[in-house]
Amino acid sequence: MPWDAPPLLAAPADVRPRVERSAVTRVHGALTCYEVQARTALEHTHDGWAVSPYRGCAQACRYCAVRRGHRYLGLDAETDFDSRIVVRTNIARRLRAELTTRWDGEHVTVGVGGDCYQGAEEIYRLMPGVVTALREAGAPFTVHTKSRLILRDADLLAATPGTGVVVSVAFVDDRIRRTVEPGAHSAQRRLELVAELNERGVPCGVAMAPILPLLTDSPDQLAATVRRIADAGSVSLTPHVLRLPPGAREWYLAWLGEHHPGLVARYTELYGHGPDADPGYVGRITGQVLQLAARYGMGATRPEQPLPLALPRQAQLTLL
Repeated sequence: MPWDAPPLLAAPADVRPRVERSAVTRVHGALTCYEVQARTALEHTHDGWAVSPYRGCAQACRYCAVRRGHRYLGLDAETDFDSRIVVRTNIARRLRAELTTRWDGEHVTVGVGGDCYQGAEEIYRLMPGVVTALREAGAPFTVHTKSRLILRDADLLAATPGTGVVVSVAFVDDRIRRTVEPGAHSAQRRLELVAELNERGVPCGVAMAPILPLLTDSPDQLAATVRRIADAGSVSLTPHVLRLPPGAREWYLAWLGEHHPGLVARYTELYGHGPDADPGYVGRITGQVLQLAARYGMGATRPEQPLPLALPRQAQLTLL
């Protein structure tokens, strides 16, 4: 979907995006980064606490549930979300302070606002400071990622008690991945990541998320995906059917109309009452996955990995 506005940096100050008025803007190739000072580091969610070094994500997954957060920054939830990344440069310092004043001992999820090991992390290296702050506070935490860059910090993670990693692998059809997750590693590379993290002493599970209705939900597709997740040695498996909140809904349905126009009407029915698919469908698909997981010796958690590894439901996050 083309965006016809003038170049962001050339716009008059009174119409430039809100985030740009308070950020240091740096361009790294095709990526524009807005360096900001985070007002808060910890965000309270339904599942405990969350911390996100980055807002936006260059992996460009069409379905990402936090896309609409970019709108509150004066950016769009479509191509801007993929290419204009908010970098919270002081996140480790703020996190360390809040872990002593706000944190109540609950579990912390890292990487809700954008993959914390996306390409920008190669430039800014915020995660070692985040992990160290959590380690010093004794906070149990789970890192969510699709990126093999996390291997850079594997030794630090392995030496940190209470640590877990969840890698998203929703399907193993690379033809679909190339269009709906164009900036992410292939499923094979992510499964290799799961195996390597576990071999290096970092407990790693898989979020089978999101399962795409009518595209990756056939019995054969589900079985193939679960089998390969089990073969990779995942310590857990948690299925999630696609959610389409505002922001993600428009961008994903535009992709669907371009690549699979015959499915648009069915999606309109399936998601006719909000961001969640029809409950009967969700129950049927997640039930099939859990049966397959049990067949291969996996569950939502395993005794050797008691951390809550489920993908958290997304909450509205603090803007900066």
